[in-house]
Amino acid sequence: MGAFTVIFIGMCVFAIILAFMSLLVVPQKQAVIVEHLGKYRATLLAGFHILIPFLDRVGYRHTLKEQTIDVPPQSCITKDNIAVTVDGILYLQVMDPKKASYGINDYQFASIQIAQTTMRSIIGKMELDKTFEERETINATIVQAVDKASDPWGVKITRYEIKNIVPPQSIKDAMEKQMRAEREKRALIAESEGDKQAKINRAEGQKEETIRYSEAEKLKRINEAEGSAFEIERVAGATAKGIREIALAINEKGGTDAVNLRVAEQYLEQFGKLAHKNNTMIIPTNLSDVAGIVAAANSVFVKTSGKNIKPLESK
Repeated sequence: MGAFTVIFIGMCVFAIILAFMSLLVVPQKQAVIVEHLGKYRATLLAGFHILIPFLDRVGYRHTLKEQTIDVPPQSCITKDNIAVTVDGILYLQVMDPKKASYGINDYQFASIQIAQTTMRSIIGKMELDKTFEERETINATIVQAVDKASDPWGVKITRYEIKNIVPPQSIKDAMEKQMRAEREKRALIAESEGDKQAKINRAEGQKEETIRYSEAEKLKRINEAEGSAFEIERVAGATAKGIREIALAINEKGGTDAVNLRVAEQYLEQFGKLAHKNNTMIIPTNLSDVAGIVAAANSVFVKTSGKNIKPLESK
């Protein structure tokens, strides 16, 4: 009875082992390559699967997710013979697990090697300045080259990104001096442009000021001329009116005597002022002949009114 129990227990254990060996659960986004007696039998994707114990075995496991592979730094020589250190990141994805298992021993290592050799080839065709400007072109070229080479391996290269392009320290110093000189040049250009614009603005302001001043002076002179003309017109009108009033007054009764008296008074008043202002003066011989002065004025009234004014009688 004891031997039978041991055999039974052993068979149960063996059955359990066979059950574990024949049952296989594949996680999501993974693929399992199953080999039957050493030969490829099937590619198992996510789910529950049953294997033949001792005849089937799991040969390879692959992730179907996009993988990120760090490409180590490498030294590249540019077209102008400058050594630069370049590294990057390669993105790939297994599309055919069977090819990835049997097409190449290590598709990740092979992809890195092709990316590095392609990088050296591309950098060697460019000058140093172009390597910084043409990153997108370099990335696209590497992706195209590695993807073409990895197609028999069942691997798809999705993209490549350059992380760093490191030139020698001497080149860094030269580039820094060049950038500093370029910044100073731009600063001087900007300053000169600002000074130029300021001068233009000042000239435009002076021009506008001169134009406005001349316009104001023009209006001022026009107004002054119009004012002077109006003043002359008003004075002439007033003078004409006064003369008409005088003429009318002369024609009235007693007007002639009043005119004679006014002329005599004006004559004597002006002569008195002359004697008061000057120390030396010439006295006319007919100083007492006021009637002669009045007679001279009489000729003016004769021409204006057509009448004779009775002159003053000298006494």
